Amino acid sequence: MPRGGARLLQGGPIAAEIRQAVGEDVAAYRDRHGQAPVLAVVICGRDAPSMVYLHQILRSCEKVGIDGRLVEIDGEASEAALVDAIRALNDDPAVNGIIVQMPLPPTIRLRSVVDAIDPAKDIDGIHPLNAGLLRLGYDGFLPATAHAAVEILRRSAIEIEGKRAVVIGRSAVVGMPAAFLLVRENATVTVCHSRTRDLARHVKDAEILVVAAGHPGLVRGDMLRRGVVVVDVGINVVDGAIVGDVEFESARRVASAITPVPGGIGPLTNALLLAHLVRAALGQEARVEVAADAPLVAARGPAASRKAAAATVPDRRVAAASRSAGRSASRGVR
Repeated sequence: MPRGGARLLQGGPIAAEIRQAVGEDVAAYRDRHGQAPVLAVVICGRDAPSMVYLHQILRSCEKVGIDGRLVEIDGEASEAALVDAIRALNDDPAVNGIIVQMPLPPTIRLRSVVDAIDPAKDIDGIHPLNAGLLRLGYDGFLPATAHAAVEILRRSAIEIEGKRAVVIGRSAVVGMPAAFLLVRENATVTVCHSRTRDLARHVKDAEILVVAAGHPGLVRGDMLRRGVVVVDVGINVVDGAIVGDVEFESARRVASAITPVPGGIGPLTNALLLAHLVRAALGQEARVEVAADAPLVAARGPAASRKAAAATVPDRRVAAASRSAGRSASRGVR
């Protein structure tokens, strides 16, 4: 453990590297199409932590030249109205990616909203198709926060393979995807949740701890083993301040490395979302070009068709970077 406390795993410098590559790809896309890629951010109601996150995303879009569009749905709107708004975005060829801010109003079923998103525009990886691809180890869109939780470890040269990792939280958008990604990095993973007995015992065993429970101060320093690496995914507003799920000051005296809140997972999540958007835009560009050539390609036969589809769009840095870890030892962490 570093003298004087834990090493801070800052997301900002990593996010800056990703944004640089994204900005270059966005400029190239604009040169080809005369417009920037478009991200639609859908929000229904105004939950405080969600609004913080939303404005961070829109500012990040502006920095790299992406057209970030806020789609506000009244918190009293019906489930059908929200689903119709999402389907309209699916059908809009100018929109390349869609994210829906959580939590949703209690009258709206998450499943209905998730199912409505076009998987090809689902850059936050919540549609069942993308979730299934993740579980099977295939290429798809990852939930950006879960992606960031593992990517910050990889890019900070934190050893994951063979380590005992504990994930607190089993949500479909953070906890479980993070657990799957850690398994694919060859960690031995335990998932804890609201029904877990003796949470403190499991936490004490962790060499890597990912906390995504949505409860401020859930994990204290006295619960941790010395030298643990702590990834705090929580974002909570307490007395006007943004805090995580981990009691930071007590934890940093025990951990070897820890993500601060704010400044840890948040900036990296936003940057990865932008990379996912560019990948979506390039994929849609490829499909349009293949469709335009369809009669000629079809005449050549199935083998030629596959070859032409593969060659339609040249490799670009952001698309490659978003898949790089997945190409490494078939682990699939993008």
